[in-house]
Amino acid sequence: MASSSSSSSTLFAAIDMGTNSFKMIIIRAYPNGKFLTIDHLREPVVLGRDTSSSTTPFTLSAQSQLIALEALKKFQNTLTSYKISKAQIRCVATAAVREAVNKGEFLKCVSEKIGLEVDVLPGEEEARLVYLGMLQFWPMYEKLVLGVDIGGGSTEFVIGKQGKVVFGASLKLGHVNLTQKFGNNKEKVAQIREHIRLVVKESGLVRKIKDCGFEVVVGSSGTIKAVEKAVFDGYVNKSNVIEVSNVASFGDGRKDWRLSRGEVKGVVESLCDGGEGEKIRREKFFERRSEFIVAGAVLLEEIFEVRGIEEMEVSGYALAEGVIAESLAKVNGGYDLNANARWSSIVRLAMR
Repeated sequence: MASSSSSSSTLFAAIDMGTNSFKMIIIRAYPNGKFLTIDHLREPVVLGRDTSSSTTPFTLSAQSQLIALEALKKFQNTLTSYKISKAQIRCVATAAVREAVNKGEFLKCVSEKIGLEVDVLPGEEEARLVYLGMLQFWPMYEKLVLGVDIGGGSTEFVIGKQGKVVFGASLKLGHVNLTQKFGNNKEKVAQIREHIRLVVKESGLVRKIKDCGFEVVVGSSGTIKAVEKAVFDGYVNKSNVIEVSNVASFGDGRKDWRLSRGEVKGVVESLCDGGEGEKIRREKFFERRSEFIVAGAVLLEEIFEVRGIEEMEVSGYALAEGVIAESLAKVNGGYDLNANARWSSIVRLAMR
């Protein structure tokens, strides 16, 4: 429901133009750093679908641009209904737009036709904002955190403590571009693994993370949340699937917001086990994400393996919430980066 003009001054919005989907959150800000999401929109744009070769410059197709503009028009209509000040809206773009050779033309079109100014984030800046988003979900401000965010076109790694980034990196490994390059069937999994390991090795990432160290690992993004959901909804246990009116139900499940190495391995094995039957089962469970979940889950498993990670906390917040946190910090002196996480934790415990 749209906000009245008398309360719209406390509303802020963040738009994340990702490689796989566009997301927008609208929040109401409260004193001392707390905020509550009051609206959330998501559009499956898949800008990265145009990627056909690692040697050919990536170009956003005319069709992708049209789909993107339609999604942004929906977002803009919602923003208008809430009467949110333009100064309290920030729109950011990530890997697909960042890598596109025709991004200038596309961004000009967004500005002229939709009225949104887009900030194209460098990979390291994207990693920093993801970390700020994680801090809004988990009360880990005092800990040295290794954050991992798997996107459609890249994966961001960040190490931070007390709101300050110690190390940030972005690798061109995403569930969309890996699927575009290798496909999503089990016969290609070995090639996907080999490619991931090569990119990680060439980046020097493992050594850099080892030099910085970390106390806790936190993962965010749709892929990681989808794998966590698969674990706790019983996807690995095929006997837990119940067919109701041709709709797959995967047990009662529970929400723990954590993943172990063994659990991730179990999901990958299930995804790669079986033929047409497993494909149908995968599509029912993961729905639109099913096209990319094999590559995404294999990428997550490889990240666990290369750094010897045993357990990962899963954050319900990521880039968009990080953008919100930074926007609030700019308008509120003495903004407490840890306040919202404490509040969110209490709410989650109360709902369990």
